[in-house]
Parts: sequence; structure tokens; C-alpha cells
Amino acid sequence: MKFYIGTDHAGFSIKDEVIALLRARGCEVVDLGPTSDARVDYPDFGHKVALAVLEDAGSFGIVICGTGIGISLAANKHHGIRAALCHDAYTAQMARGHNNANILAFGQRIVGLGVIESMIDAFISTPFEGGRHAMRVDKIEC
Repeated sequence: MKFYIGTDHAGFSIKDEVIALLRARGCEVVDLGPTSDARVDYPDFGHKVALAVLEDAGSFGIVICGTGIGISLAANKHHGIRAALCHDAYTAQMARGHNNANILAFGQRIVGLGVIESMIDAFISTPFEGGRHAMRVDKIEC
């Protein structure tokens, strides 16, 4: 499983730990920045991750800012992206299983490392259920 990851300055300090969690689970990770905690604009990195996921079929993304709200909104501007703002393992599981999310979003100021680890595990291990959910996801892709 391949993940692209991007943050803003508010999500930067947890990024290396998230990358380590993903790699420990056998995932390939591409870090799209930033490279320091200097102030940057979250839309730039939400767009970068969304475009990378769209260009690499079957890949996934993780976007992190202070709350996860802004960076997920930016990523969701791209047709074919379903960035889900999650706060726990259950929301990450439902994002994959029911919404076929291809980007996991969260806020560094909202969730701690233990919750992040459980969200990653749920996101990775949950397949899209299809069926009635596929019809609903198709309605998103207008």
C-alpha cells in the first residue's frame, strides 16, 4: 500500500511519527512536505497530496493540519478525491468501508499519537464494502 503525506506547519511535528507508523506496517510513503515547521499554507499541501493520489492509481494519502479541516477541504476540491476528516478508529473504518475514502485527514491538535495509530490501522485494514455504498459514492462524483 502506498501513501502520500503532506502537512502544514501545524501538522509538521507529528509527520515523521506517522511516516514511521506507516512504514512499520509495510507501506511505501512519499513525503510531499513541508520540510520544516516554518509557516506554510495548508491548501498547497492538501492539493499536492490530492494530485499525487489521483496520478497514482490505487494509492492513498494522509493530510494533517491543526484541526484537519482546512487541509481536507483543499484536498476535496479535486474530482475523484474523498478525503475523510477522522477523529478515531471508527470514523476511519467507516470512511474506508462506506465512503471509499482515499485520503485520511486529521488534526494534530485534536488527536494524539495513540489515536492516530488506531486510525491508520483501521484505514489500512478496511476494504470498501461496495454495494449500496458504491451507489452513494457515485453520487458524490457528480
